[in-house]
Amino acid sequence: MTVLLPGADGTFRTHEPRRDGAVHATGGAPLVSRTVLSAAHVVADPYADTTPDGPAAVDWDATLAFRRHLWAHGLGVAEAMDTAQRGMGLDWAGAAELIRRSAAEARAVGGRIACGAGTDQLTGPVADLATVLAAYEEQLALVEESGAQAVLMASRALVSVARGPEDYLELYGHLMRQASEPVVLHWLGPMFDPALEGYWGSRDLDAATATFLKVIAGHPDKVDGVKVSLLDARREVDLRRRLPRGVRCYTGDDFHYPELIAGDDQGFSHALLGIFDPLGPLAAHAVRVLDTGDTRAFRELLDPTVELSRHLFRAPTRFYKTGVVFLAWLAGHQSHFTMVGGLHSARSLPHLARAYELADGLGLFPDPELAASRMTSLLAVYGGVR
Repeated sequence: MTVLLPGADGTFRTHEPRRDGAVHATGGAPLVSRTVLSAAHVVADPYADTTPDGPAAVDWDATLAFRRHLWAHGLGVAEAMDTAQRGMGLDWAGAAELIRRSAAEARAVGGRIACGAGTDQLTGPVADLATVLAAYEEQLALVEESGAQAVLMASRALVSVARGPEDYLELYGHLMRQASEPVVLHWLGPMFDPALEGYWGSRDLDAATATFLKVIAGHPDKVDGVKVSLLDARREVDLRRRLPRGVRCYTGDDFHYPELIAGDDQGFSHALLGIFDPLGPLAAHAVRVLDTGDTRAFRELLDPTVELSRHLFRAPTRFYKTGVVFLAWLAGHQSHFTMVGGLHSARSLPHLARAYELADGLGLFPDPELAASRMTSLLAVYGGVR
């Protein structure tokens, strides 16, 4: 079987799918040298009669089954994060239900889970900092009541009302004093969400970093770690070297994750990554290799995946979710390629074709024939017959 794939230049090329599928056994020894969480996508209900601006219709069975897939390989799940389309199809009501259901499933299977707490219930103009704080408090309470670790997500509403760094220090300090357990602080760069430009009170990243470190230094016992998604390896390394002892750096850099997780003679990053949604089994296997001390073999496993990750996360980066869900469909984790908010239309056919080609080359599909058949069907429906 061959697949005729469209290119960005208007030409077509023939791709011959792999014959051997992905083989990464579930279970195995727990990951020990790094804490690794995969930010997980949600599966839409393809038969729901909804619209892109209506409430998200989620296929709960398929969504939870994918989380069990990640847990079975030894990964943790980062729930209700931007990979789950927070603010891009999944509203707070849907996210709250997702947190409740996933946290209950984590307890049932003994899986690790951390859930995003933000302010996305605020959908209109925000008057003041107190309103933002109350929204954060509501979501933090729900995450903690569910039994999950909280990830304090970056807030569009906070950017809109903050007068400067002092407001970030005040608000985050208040939240960490309230938190019953150490939280993860999330710094999501504007490439992932343009509305977050100037987070921590400055567009100057050095000044923003200084404020971020002040927030952490004020409550180091309440910060499990920081998740940094700036796609800047040098800046992440500099930041992690300045963190207080005991505070982890979770890389969110989907461009440089192998080198950041591998680390150097002064430290390393743990991981909380959207790319580990499609790479889950391979990523878990690579970290188990790293657990033996074989950094070279770890890099040999993960370095070849960077081309696919850079492709999925290329600008506009916020639409990477489309590629993630697309690969889940090709891999057989869900029966359709439909996304909440209609986001399955956010990437072009040439983009998706290249994602398929790269993923197949990496051996990510358990059933390459199924993946090829689905790719062919998508091209026939949305591209016509060539």
